[in-house]
Amino acid sequence: MTQKGSMKPVKKSKAEEPELEPLCCCEYIDRNGEKNHVAACLCDCQDLDEGCDRWITCKSVQPETCERIMDTISDRLRIPWLRGAKKVNISIVPPLILLPIFLRVASWHFLLGVVVLTSLPVLALWYYYLTHRRKEQTLFFLSLGLFSLGYMYYVFLQEVVPKGHVGPTQLALLTCGLFLILLALYRAKKNPGYLRNPASNDRSLGSSQIECLNRKGQEKSKGFLGTDTSGSLNNRTLKDDLKGSSRVLAGSPTKVKEDWCAKCQLVRPARAWHCRICGICVRRMDHHCVWINSCVGESNHQAFILALSIFLLTSVYGITLTLDTICRDRSVFTALFYCPGVYANYSSALCFTCVWYSVIITAGMAYIFLIQLINISYNVTEREVQQALRQKTGRRLLCGLIVDTGINVFSSFHVSPGKVLATL
Repeated sequence: MTQKGSMKPVKKSKAEEPELEPLCCCEYIDRNGEKNHVAACLCDCQDLDEGCDRWITCKSVQPETCERIMDTISDRLRIPWLRGAKKVNISIVPPLILLPIFLRVASWHFLLGVVVLTSLPVLALWYYYLTHRRKEQTLFFLSLGLFSLGYMYYVFLQEVVPKGHVGPTQLALLTCGLFLILLALYRAKKNPGYLRNPASNDRSLGSSQIECLNRKGQEKSKGFLGTDTSGSLNNRTLKDDLKGSSRVLAGSPTKVKEDWCAKCQLVRPARAWHCRICGICVRRMDHHCVWINSCVGESNHQAFILALSIFLLTSVYGITLTLDTICRDRSVFTALFYCPGVYANYSSALCFTCVWYSVIITAGMAYIFLIQLINISYNVTEREVQQALRQKTGRRLLCGLIVDTGINVFSSFHVSPGKVLATL
């Protein structure tokens, strides 16, 4: 009996061996932990069937059902890949499909172009506020930006270059600008200055706290930090003590505010903040940029500004080349608003529509670039500006472009304006 009982787990392990077999390029493990196939993506979808039945019978679909349908679609949206199909983020799909359709429909007629080019920014802003209110990460804007660059370059090669008015040097400059944009975006996507959890570096955290608390001459605080390095206090006591030290530092005469982040379990240095979208603290956080799907902080702020500047120069240069090709003998500004006969040819109409789409995107990026330059000149971050407006401690100047936060940052941190601009 003992031998038979001992053989049962052996048989069970043999039965589980097929689940450990390597996946082919069209197989994947779904969210339920079961092996599935890409070809069966429309099979056995109870949530989708229920939603369709309620929609056909004119019944309301519950929000929970919609969420389950979206979870099922996002889980089954995969592409064949080596060692199993890879999951595709559903937010990157709409720009790949809708942008070429909208731009080609807009090139059919002038009125269609006005309607489409007006609705595109409205839809993008609506989706931005929807995701921003829910504090969700999305690849929609990153996909839209990258695909817009690729599609505009494709239209330029297919429709503008064959007309013979763009030379090899001009094409090389535009191509070089495109690669520099991608390189700067890659650099801006890297670590913006994430703060590490102090659990992995308790000794350095304790030393920094000792230096800050020595300024106030707190004998008791120095004592508990000494016991922390010896390991006699538990984590809960450490959190309480650090919270108390943050209150002391907030009232210090140097106005250097360091506070405890309960979510990241660490002490934030001055001007650091917790991003609720990324779920982590960032050094000198400026804002969370949806166009790069990452925060802009101490480590990538320079790359972010560089990417904006290169994009503006490249976009203006590409718009100029396109308008010089489809609207000859006219200035760029005049051709942008008055180009007779441009809708007589579908090729020129498509180029003109893409030009206006690029102008809209460039205008939005130019506004962001201008706000960044103003904030850098005043040595404030975008988050500090928004916080001052919410707390009604700041006032808007120059039609809202400049916000006086009421804080002299240079005197608070003992840093000269030239040094701040040099570091950025």
